[in-house]
Amino acid sequence: MHSNAQTRVLAEQQAEEDFDGPSKSRIKRDLQALQAFAEQLVSLPQVELEEIDLSEATRAAIDETARIKDHRALRRHYKRIANCLARENSEPLKSLLIARDARAREASALHHQLERWRARLLAEGDAALTDFLNAHPNADHQQLRTLVRAARRDQEHDRSQAPRKLFRLLRDTVANSAS
Repeated sequence: MHSNAQTRVLAEQQAEEDFDGPSKSRIKRDLQALQAFAEQLVSLPQVELEEIDLSEATRAAIDETARIKDHRALRRHYKRIANCLARENSEPLKSLLIARDARAREASALHHQLERWRARLLAEGDAALTDFLNAHPNADHQQLRTLVRAARRDQEHDRSQAPRKLFRLLRDTVANSAS
């Protein structure tokens, strides 16, 4: 026969074997992901937050974040927001953040592309200008040529005005080509 202690241990082991829920580690990872999600959500501009359908409790918790200055209190507050988000349908929120991140990556890639064009135009001159004009036939040839020459002169004299104007013209030209 089994003693009371042995019977209890056997019953606990049987209960653990019958449990099909998530592990403690899984639950902890999910909560940490929700907290990171809460931090992203708080960093959104107010205009974008107003477009999202959130419960009053979640909206109040997000609005309250601005007045919290202490780092430890902010950590606890993100946990509170995460708990509120756990009760919400977070799919629209996640898709909003994914779309926002995609737009930011596209803008960054475009910026880097324009920086490379400007560097090529300043380093290679007319050869790079011909390549750019082939890629963007709607560009103003004369204005580009003039700005490239001015930017090269400014670069030699350690000034930044013309290179900035050149970057803006490249950005506008690429934006007009995409439209």
